[in-house]
Amino acid sequence: MTLTPQISVVIPVYNEGDAIVPCLERILRAVMMPAEVLVVHDMPEDTTVPFALEVQARDPRVRPVLNTYGRGPANAIRFGIDVARAPVAVVTMADGSDDPRQIEDLARLVDRGVVVAAASRYMPGGQQVGGPRFKRLLSRSAGRTLHMFARVGTRDATNSFKAYSTNFVRQVGIESKTGFEIGIELTAKATRLRLPVAEIPTIWLDRQLGESRFDIGRFMPSYLKWFRFAFGRRLTMEQLAKRPASSAARSDAQTARANLSENQTVQS
Repeated sequence: MTLTPQISVVIPVYNEGDAIVPCLERILRAVMMPAEVLVVHDMPEDTTVPFALEVQARDPRVRPVLNTYGRGPANAIRFGIDVARAPVAVVTMADGSDDPRQIEDLARLVDRGVVVAAASRYMPGGQQVGGPRFKRLLSRSAGRTLHMFARVGTRDATNSFKAYSTNFVRQVGIESKTGFEIGIELTAKATRLRLPVAEIPTIWLDRQLGESRFDIGRFMPSYLKWFRFAFGRRLTMEQLAKRPASSAARSDAQTARANLSENQTVQS
């Protein structure tokens, strides 16, 4: 009997090859709650897919899914959350930088009523090991500023390792389509709606295999957009829903879930 997942773990991937195997194995060992692990890839020929399928043969919790929103990490994350079957979606990276033992802790915060639960490198007990110095400086400065002056509820709004209420995400929509700015977008939206955001400390380790695809120059405008958005006046859900980009995002999500459900019915 297949249990309905309580957690959907969303992993955006791009040609990770066999490096995805230890990442998936660590997650599968760490997560004891009923879960699905969505390996979201942009193209059928992605080198991650055959290795993800090998792990799936041993553990059916793993589910490779093809992102139909367009290429790039933002679209992959957006698609993964939109097709998640659990009430909680936890986004984590394929490079091993995040601690999979904290997936359940983040999910439990959402289960208790938080709409965004962040793994924070910059709160007491948190740490960032490695990574480009300039990127660390920008991230830490943005996190402190948002925490102190916009009261966002976390010192690490830019970290992608977060858990979300999938109901909250489907209400507000995800507008990001560039890089990894979804974490700050949804944190900013929760702040403007005066919905609870919480954090736990985490130790982030720079990736040991492959190379980072984080492009500061290309992603910075999107980060700045949501950084500024966090400082606005309080919004209602109705006001947020009227944003054209938000409405389009919710429509995309409905279509993606319908198409995925139809494909699964045909395959069965």
